[in-house]
Order: sequence, then C-alpha cells, then structure tokens
Amino acid sequence: MTLIDAIILGIVQGLTEFLPVSSSGHLALSHQLLGFEKESAGIEFDILLHFATLLAVLIYFRRKLISMIMSLFKKGSNEDKKMIYLLIIGTLPVVLIGLLLKDRVETISARPILVSILLCSTGIILFIPVWLKSNKINKLGNDSALIIGFSQALAILPGISRSGVTITTGMILGVSPKIAAEFSFLLAIPAILGGTILKMNEISSIPADQFGIYLGGMITAFITGLIAIFCVLNLISKGKFAYFGFYCLFIGTTGLIYFATR
Repeated sequence: MTLIDAIILGIVQGLTEFLPVSSSGHLALSHQLLGFEKESAGIEFDILLHFATLLAVLIYFRRKLISMIMSLFKKGSNEDKKMIYLLIIGTLPVVLIGLLLKDRVETISARPILVSILLCSTGIILFIPVWLKSNKINKLGNDSALIIGFSQALAILPGISRSGVTITTGMILGVSPKIAAEFSFLLAIPAILGGTILKMNEISSIPADQFGIYLGGMITAFITGLIAIFCVLNLISKGKFAYFGFYCLFIGTTGLIYFATR
C-alpha cells in the first residue's frame, strides 16, 4: 500500500462513514479496485480508519457528550440523561445482530456485485421520506430509538448506509430531520467503538515501514469525517438529504455493470 492509496481510502472512509452512502460498501469496492481484497493489511487499515472517524464524531459532538456525561453526576439536564438511555436502547439491536452475523457479513464484502446491489438499495431507501412526506413531528422516544436501532443493525451489510437508514427511519417515524441526524451520529459512537474493539484481535502488528502511510490515511479520514458530519447536518436542514439517493443508485449501478462484465 502506498501513501496515495492510504489517502484515497482515508477520504472514502471519512466521507462515506457519515454521508448516507455506505462506508463499508465503498471500502469493499475500493479494496477490489485497488487490489487489496486478499491482503490482511486491508483489514488492519480499515480498523484504523474507523477509529479515525470515531475521533471525528467525538470531536464534533464534544460539548454534547460532555453535557451527557455530566448529567450522570446530576450536573446536566434530564434531556441529556434521557439521551444516554435512548442511545443504549438504540445500540442493543446492532450488538445482538452484529455478533450473530459477523462472519457472514465479511463474506459479502468479498462479493462486489452483491455490495453494488445493496448500494442501490440504499439509494431507494433514501427516497422513502420523500414519498411518505408528512408534517407530523414526533419526539424521539423509547420505541423510535429501538426501531432506529434495528435499522442500524441492517447497516452491518456492506452497501447499506448506517447513517442513511437510521436518519431515514427517524424521519419516517416523524422525528425531525435534525434530531434524527444528531441521534444517528451519536448512535455511531458505540457502534463504531464496538466494531473496532471486536476486530482488534485481527491486528497482529503494523509494519514499521507502513506506520507513516497508515497515519496519513487516518488523518485524512479524520478531517474528511468532520467535513461529512457538517455537510449532512447542513443539507438535511435544507431538505436535500434524498439527493444522496441518486448518488448511491449511480455508484451501485456502475459497480454492478463493472464487476459483472469484468
């Protein structure tokens, strides 16, 4: 792996982790295109890139997270304490389903045609709030947090966007787009952290000559991750969230044609 390869994959991971276009799907296809699908280093590097995007969301929501932590010591609002409870509820489905389907998911990542089909599915999912447009606004509660959590579990499939399905599910349930997006990003913290910890045993050692290359990819993923969070929150406030559906359909269809005819 060269530094240019690492930077490209860092950009892919950073942008697609939070944009509703599936980071796992893009990384799987990128590995195929760059020839890393059979390299163990690809797995180690992916773990480090996910950790970098975890740092991005921690930095972006640092004030909210500090306020939530303080609420545990009776120094914050009841809303912050309730958010912690809702995040726990929303995380349970992905923990249970992720542990059950972990091995099968990894086999899907090696099948670019299937990943491309799932990317097209994400594109269709993103249009659902437009088709079911409603002016009804509901608060984020226990039931909606659990349903959003199950939608997040669906996103363990490479090609299904985690942020895309969770934000879309929230909007379908009547949660305001802004609240749905913020909950999705906060829900990413335990999901990414848990996935990183589960795969830590797959990291044997990082070759000394690759350290700078890996670090370059991580820095790129961190910076582009911050940019992606800002972009999503900005675009969703302008009602342009569904535009990403066209992109997913384009990339998925392109990947399907390319890998089917290769």
